[in-house]
Amino acid sequence: MDSAYIERLLQALKDPDETIRNQATGEFWHMWFHQKGIQGAKRLIESQTLVEAERTEEAKSILDELILSQPDFAEAWNRRAVLYYMLGHYTDAIQDCEKTIELIPHHFGALHGLGLCHASVGNYLDAIQCFRRTLDIQPFSLINQRLILECTAKLS
Repeated sequence: MDSAYIERLLQALKDPDETIRNQATGEFWHMWFHQKGIQGAKRLIESQTLVEAERTEEAKSILDELILSQPDFAEAWNRRAVLYYMLGHYTDAIQDCEKTIELIPHHFGALHGLGLCHASVGNYLDAIQCFRRTLDIQPFSLINQRLILECTAKLS
């Protein structure tokens, strides 16, 4: 991935114009899903379709296979983290979010997901830290602002 292009997209996420931010957000998701080409993206979409059909074991199997064969495929780790989160397997989800962030430090989706996982197990300080890191990347993200407030209230 072209680092100058990524830097421009990261700056666009901070633009006051919502349209520019939304375009940059979409571009990042497209880039992450297509990191391993059309075949990788198709497999991710296939797993997502299985999740939506509540065939989670089959979806997990696809993601496990992608991770095993292409351990640097960050979005495969992130999609499995989402699946684990949906199943309430927060420790597994945290590990997969952390791997995603290790591979792509600016992966705002994984940072947000990591915050959700920490909040789900009552680690509100860790959750706040994750949501703040996400806001460093996407300062206009209202959901992360709201989640910081919610987690802060739970600390009181």
